[in-house]
Amino acid sequence: MASPFVALGLILISGRDGVLLGQIPVFDLCIAVAFLCQWLAFVPSYLYQTEHYFDLSGSATYISVATLALVFGASGDPRSILLATLIMVWAIRLGTFLFSRVRKKGSDSRFVEILPSFRVNLLTWTLQAIWVSVTAACALVAITSATKVPIDGWAILGLILWCAGFAIEVIADHQKQVFRSKPENARRFITTGLWAWSRHPNYLGEIMLWTGVAVMALPVLQGWQFLTLMSPFFVYYLLTRVSGIEMQERQNDKTWSSDPTYWRYKETTPALWPLTRISGSQQSAL
Repeated sequence: MASPFVALGLILISGRDGVLLGQIPVFDLCIAVAFLCQWLAFVPSYLYQTEHYFDLSGSATYISVATLALVFGASGDPRSILLATLIMVWAIRLGTFLFSRVRKKGSDSRFVEILPSFRVNLLTWTLQAIWVSVTAACALVAITSATKVPIDGWAILGLILWCAGFAIEVIADHQKQVFRSKPENARRFITTGLWAWSRHPNYLGEIMLWTGVAVMALPVLQGWQFLTLMSPFFVYYLLTRVSGIEMQERQNDKTWSSDPTYWRYKETTPALWPLTRISGSQQSAL
């Protein structure tokens, strides 16, 4: 539980040399706004015992901090504008998708035990503020940096990575949404499309796109700012060890525990990286 707070502390150290608004670094204001947005959203969530706006508020917070950084720190810099735009596009797409999904389902199973507890509920919203702050830190530091670097090969490489990751995430989410919309698939798990190559292609896409953001930001970073390169590693850790794959796998194992087809799919399809796929014949040989 302490690791996100440690990461946040390191991120705050790295934002010392950016553009100032008055006497305050714009980067610090972005972090403060991230927490303020989440704590304000916590109030109606706890009072009305609803989690419907949790993911949407996370996306709105990304958009808010990216806009703040862009307005007060970018100074018309093309790289900064590109970074902020990519964050906003991703946040709008994912936020509306997750909000629509939870509205259709009626609830989010993650919040069954969270909502009634004031302390746990507040901690959950605080952790989302840390998620926004650490994940976007690399881009926010680059956008608010006093150093500006013209578009170069790093920016193009990062953009390619971001586009590939974004496409994978969008396609994977769409494929699963279409699969789930068919009544005959109510008790089945998806094994087609990108899901035939990875059990969690949506998470793979997200890791790739945030790696792309870090690559784009890299030439701007100096000194302590390089600490923000932990951003994509933080996303990887979060999605593979905390709220992503590990949690989803436990739920899937429980749901389809008696289905041999599911266990065969799990044995022959990698959790994340498609290039590590093992065919049925190879698995038997092992």
